[in-house]
Amino acid sequence: MEHAAQHSSALLPILVFLVVYAAITFELVNKAAAALAGVGVLIVLRVTTEHHAVGFVDFETLMLLTGMMILVSLIKKSGFFTIVSVRIAEITKGSPVKILVLFSIVTALMSAFLDNVTTVLIIIPIIIELTRGMGLNPRNYVLSQVFISNIGGTATLIGDPPNVIIGSKVGLSFNQFILNLTPTVIPVFIVVLAYIWFINRVEFKPINTSLSKLVSVQLLLEKIRFEFANITIDKKLMIKSLACLFLAILLFITQTITGLAPGVVALGMAMVLLIITRANVEHVLEEVEWSTLLFFTGLFILVGVLEEYGVIEWIAHNVFMNVGDNPYVIVLMVLWVSGIFSGFLDNIPFTITMIPIIHLLLESNPIPNDILWWALALGACLGGNITMIGASANIVSLGIAKKYGVEISFIDFMKKGLIVALISLAIASIYLVIYLRISL
Repeated sequence: MEHAAQHSSALLPILVFLVVYAAITFELVNKAAAALAGVGVLIVLRVTTEHHAVGFVDFETLMLLTGMMILVSLIKKSGFFTIVSVRIAEITKGSPVKILVLFSIVTALMSAFLDNVTTVLIIIPIIIELTRGMGLNPRNYVLSQVFISNIGGTATLIGDPPNVIIGSKVGLSFNQFILNLTPTVIPVFIVVLAYIWFINRVEFKPINTSLSKLVSVQLLLEKIRFEFANITIDKKLMIKSLACLFLAILLFITQTITGLAPGVVALGMAMVLLIITRANVEHVLEEVEWSTLLFFTGLFILVGVLEEYGVIEWIAHNVFMNVGDNPYVIVLMVLWVSGIFSGFLDNIPFTITMIPIIHLLLESNPIPNDILWWALALGACLGGNITMIGASANIVSLGIAKKYGVEISFIDFMKKGLIVALISLAIASIYLVIYLRISL
């Protein structure tokens, strides 16, 4: 049967998607408004129906985000982030490089063994609060942690949504992901961190090279300590909220045993915390990033319609079905095409679309050791750094940053994210070529 993408009916959803994408890229309107307006156009023009559109929404992801936002909101209210900020400020002595390195290590590890969306929900408020308190511009620190969260999340089964999808659909284990992807993720982390430092080396200059800056930082440290001494710390709320967060993380890790979906766990623990703390629900809900959630909703529907009309599958088939039988070409093609497409489309539906295509490739080209699956995972996760809509963690991070008054545009993100992604994919290419050569 001829692919629907070849039919003229696919032109309308493609056009709407491109217009929405342009509106987001050039910041013509709010990104949530642009995405939902695009959905509205598709419904009015009968490209899809409202009932059908709802079926494209990934409520699992929305539940996970909402639940974690509520948990993090109550942790923030307890004063925990302020305590952490003061402690890190004292450990780093206000050194920009130390702040960058320490946070990057913590972010990478949390992203690997928690998940990158939950990690940025916790880390981004802390790093903004700390850098602002130290008199530093939080913008580049926010960007660095977004990039690092996507890199760290690549290492494990639960770190990034594409890995969760690949693991569940293909039957790859938690240990297989760590053993096969960590050897790539570690050098990618080191090189990207070095690159981030290099392009911002003036801003990250050690404070002891400037006496006036050293004095000002010491004064800021004293100011932070003084403010900390006068801040009300709700210890009961802190203990309860951190206990709920720890239990949520434990249930994430043991998902294969409990069978509880991450979205159910996150929202469930958020509800438990609201009940046991008797928190003001209205005030807590004000902290939820509703604009981010609505943007996700619109994006799921827009990409879902493209998927339904066969656009993504048509592109993937036309790209991959004509690559020949050279295993090196096939592996690198999967890596780079997945990386590029995941940077400009949401990587979740793209990963789902790619799975049957890779099964077809493996039928005619039996490449050993699941290398094609690792190529897909690396491409989908690392390519997410290209644009602000390439990965869930990007959208969530920039939503939080905006709430704190830190504005990062689509173009500004892409200027740095594209280079980070190219570096990451280049290192992944070297790793996969070596792995394939050893395996053949």
